[in-house]
Amino acid sequence: MIGPDILENLAGATKAEGNCNLVIITMLGLQNSGPNQEWDMAKFQKGQSGNPSGKPKGTRNKITVLFERLLDENAEPLIKKAIELAKAGDVPSLRLLIDRIAPARKDRHVAFNLPEMACAADAVKAAAALAKAVAGGELTPSEAADLGKLVESYARALQGAEFEERLSKLEKAIAK
Repeated sequence: MIGPDILENLAGATKAEGNCNLVIITMLGLQNSGPNQEWDMAKFQKGQSGNPSGKPKGTRNKITVLFERLLDENAEPLIKKAIELAKAGDVPSLRLLIDRIAPARKDRHVAFNLPEMACAADAVKAAAALAKAVAGGELTPSEAADLGKLVESYARALQGAEFEERLSKLEKAIAK
């Protein structure tokens, strides 16, 4: 909260130093209702934004755009310098280059044969196969968890299809 002493200093400085502090007072949203009267914060209607439409979609930060342009214009010399530093033994430069050339893999192909799932009940067999693979060291627990999510999702899709088929048969039987 802005105290009265700060406001008075700003008001006195405005008279002595000119428009610079008037700008500060304006930016703070302060108003003076007359000589020797208290400063009040600007009044806004409750629930009404100063910018109702907000920031336009797709608007990018000016500093980010400038930085990207500078990087684009200087990419080749920067890459050459990083390679030069890495060859000279600069470990951070070497790490930067390796991370860009061969980034850490976030996912890998898992060679694992799931039992065929023709109906939702087959999900039990698939889950049992996953548990057996983890126990045997064929899959890591996290790989099995990811595959388990796939099995669960596929089982739900099969369950929905089976339900739709049964409902269709019942509707045809009732219609006869």
